[in-house]
Amino acid sequence: MGALELRNLISEYVSTADERLLKIVKAVMESYREDDIAAYTIEGKALTKSEYRQELIDAQIEIEQGEYTTQEDLEKESENW
Repeated sequence: MGALELRNLISEYVSTADERLLKIVKAVMESYREDDIAAYTIEGKALTKSEYRQELIDAQIEIEQGEYTTQEDLEKESENW
């Protein structure tokens, strides 16, 4: 069964679906989208949306713990190069 046939079949199911099935389809689609590439690391590694979200959470924790470099510190570092 090709993509077009699958789309038509799924469209028929969705058009007659009850709320329970629609919620299941919605959850599947949201989960599928979580696997989409959302960003890349400095090293070029692709990150999915869920991985990117986790990176943001981790960065926020580091900031809250004082693990960051200020603009002033960066300027001082660059003077030594």
